Amino acid sequence: MSTESKDYFVAGNRLSAPPLAPGLYVVATPIGNLRDITLRALETLAAADLILCEDTRTSSRLLDHYGIKAKKQSFHEHNERGKADDIAARIASGAAIALISDAGTPLLSDPGFPLIRALAEQNLPVFPIPGASALLSALVVAGLPTDAFAFHGFLPPKAGARLNTLKKHVDSRETLIFYESPRRLGDTLAAMAEALGDRQAMVALELTKRFERTHRGSLATLAAEFADAETKGEAVIVVAGAAEPAAPAAADWQAALVEAMENQPLRAAVDDIAARFSLKRKEVYDAALALKKSG
Repeated sequence: MSTESKDYFVAGNRLSAPPLAPGLYVVATPIGNLRDITLRALETLAAADLILCEDTRTSSRLLDHYGIKAKKQSFHEHNERGKADDIAARIASGAAIALISDAGTPLLSDPGFPLIRALAEQNLPVFPIPGASALLSALVVAGLPTDAFAFHGFLPPKAGARLNTLKKHVDSRETLIFYESPRRLGDTLAAMAEALGDRQAMVALELTKRFERTHRGSLATLAAEFADAETKGEAVIVVAGAAEPAAPAAADWQAALVEAMENQPLRAAVDDIAARFSLKRKEVYDAALALKKSG
């Protein structure tokens, strides 16, 4: 649909982007280092009829670096709901539109969800173009478990609301990941130490940039380190999940089981003890059968 050039440049070489099928292309862009972009992302941005940008000035740095001349339009948290219907109509009419944020993967603490939902409701095509992500980049270097994790974005800026939100995660076993602004980093780490306990954590700053650095330690240690420190750019905080509770002593729960079986039917007693001591029901049931048989 667009008459703009569909070319892009890599290391001074001009490349032509193949045409795109109609739809919305959710394109991940670098979080700092401009080389952290895929060839598919460059092809998509060059071939798009329109690129939706969180901030067109910020995105121009990336697009100009690769010689991409596609039309740009601002698309941010203050106008995304109002523009969703128009964008959906353009896609329904055959347009190929790309969505990018200032950095990283769109929708992760960035605009885009109302638009994706509107397209899904109309069964219009949406294509992911994967790439850089600050939360995943921080997670894989944190030295904390990666088999289960939860991303919670930015915490509330006010101290009371921030502390209350953190307290909701005190029993979460998975690794926790948060974004934070540099001016609140010290206060947030202190609130985490208060709400979650002095567990292990990592703060990642300037990821993929020249002065990239990671700081590991307990939450209390990190809170003290950043109490008065001045940092630049958004931080990623990765926090260890809650420790598994200690297994109850067998003698304790078995004694409780004997007492429960004296006052309740066997199945009710088993359910009671399994719930009270956080045990597997089969383990308690087998013990109950053994007690009943020996008695």
